[in-house]
Amino acid sequence: MINHSHQQNLLKIGEVASVSSIPIKTIRYYDDLGLLNPHITRSKAGYRLFDQSIFNRLSFIRRSQSLGLSLKEIEHILKIYDQGDIPCGVAKEVLLDKLDNIEQQIEQLQILRTELKGILLGWQFAERLDDKICPNIQQNR
Repeated sequence: MINHSHQQNLLKIGEVASVSSIPIKTIRYYDDLGLLNPHITRSKAGYRLFDQSIFNRLSFIRRSQSLGLSLKEIEHILKIYDQGDIPCGVAKEVLLDKLDNIEQQIEQLQILRTELKGILLGWQFAERLDDKICPNIQQNR
């Protein structure tokens, strides 16, 4: 149950959305996923009410997403934090995994770039229609 004097210090979802520039729909989604648990209560009428620390939490979620973390990965880090432990070790492991994935993607993209440049360098326009849709793309290797 919410103490009435404490309830006056709490923010409604519209206020949180306005200050954070995060849409109400997104805040509700984060709440539905359990990402906002310790920072949200409900009024007697069932409205979501947030304490000021919600802004720090939303900022962490947004920054983590911008670094490529999934909401599941963010949830894992937040659960550790909510248990009173420092999640930086886990966060570092997640970021190392992200970096490894990015390095692999870059390598694959460089190979693809080389292949595309080779195809385009030797591009020839077909003089007649045959069994290949576009011989430049379907050339035998």
